Amino acid sequence: MSARIDPLPASPLLRPLATAALPSEFGDFRIVAFDNPIDGREHIALVMGDVEDADDVLVRMHSECLTGDVLGSLRCDCRAQLHAALERIAEAGRGVLLYLRQEGRGIGLTNKVRAYALQDGGLDTVDANHALGFPDDLRDYRAAAAMLDALGVKSVALMTNNPNKLAALERYGVALSGRVEHEMPATAHNVHYLQTKRDRSGHLLDVG
Repeated sequence: MSARIDPLPASPLLRPLATAALPSEFGDFRIVAFDNPIDGREHIALVMGDVEDADDVLVRMHSECLTGDVLGSLRCDCRAQLHAALERIAEAGRGVLLYLRQEGRGIGLTNKVRAYALQDGGLDTVDANHALGFPDDLRDYRAAAAMLDALGVKSVALMTNNPNKLAALERYGVALSGRVEHEMPATAHNVHYLQTKRDRSGHLLDVG
């Protein structure tokens, strides 16, 4: 007998279009796909436990990284962060992972590969974006805030090392109960990437 999936509350900004059970290697989640007029992209939420009208809900906002999440690239720490977030939510028994379709810090997959080529030539991630005519980071979190509103989350304990994410959620009216450190061990392949995050993008990292 399949598990019952409870309906989700509506939101004036966007609404869940489809909800289903998603058993995974990390535990049993609900996957929620959203109708999204905000940026025209399809975002999803993985939800564990009862988060409606709940305070201090463990949340991770994870921007899509095809090369890391799916292909196992070692140039970044995205896959490790994704898996660690799902493990932490499962350990807590309650939480939300927002999977946001913002590849390459919002510049898209093709431009991300172009940025990789520039990094192979010696540029860091910030200068590679600038060389392609983009700012450091094009991501926006309005849709994420609306998704949390649609799920009925009252306040968020955000897993992040990026102060800009905290500021963005507050700007869009999300109540924050705190920040949960989410640093992954550096490797020989991504240490320079992580140092650039710390030194040029203000991430709260203790990178050797």
